[in-house]
Amino acid sequence: MTTILSISLLAIFTLLGFIHFYWLFGGKWGIEQALPTKEIGKKVIEPPKIATAIVGIGLISFGLFYLIKTGLINFQVPNWIITYGSWIIPSIFIIRAIGDFKYVGFFKKIKNTEFAKADSKWFAPLCLTIGIFGILIQLMNK
Repeated sequence: MTTILSISLLAIFTLLGFIHFYWLFGGKWGIEQALPTKEIGKKVIEPPKIATAIVGIGLISFGLFYLIKTGLINFQVPNWIITYGSWIIPSIFIIRAIGDFKYVGFFKKIKNTEFAKADSKWFAPLCLTIGIFGILIQLMNK
């Protein structure tokens, strides 16, 4: 079961990472719904290209982390990275699912923007799913 969950996370993280690289190189699909906006339509953040690249690399690294954790590939990583990463990665996504209580997450106050609708329908549930999968993997490997 942990192998199936880990491979699922590998696929999700790889897809999300590639979407970020698509945006980095000028892709437009989905970008309008991917950034939080104020009710007047002004973006809350305008991430620089380097931030998009870092997020893309981070997401793909998270996917590789779970591939290594399955043992399907043999890549030596210090035990502390596996130990802490196994809790830090799911925690990041559960915190993202909960949100900032204003623009993002299940408990956001601004709910009528394009981003907010996409966040409620796709992003927050996906983040919660990622977090739950990560915790299940960790608990089943004990």
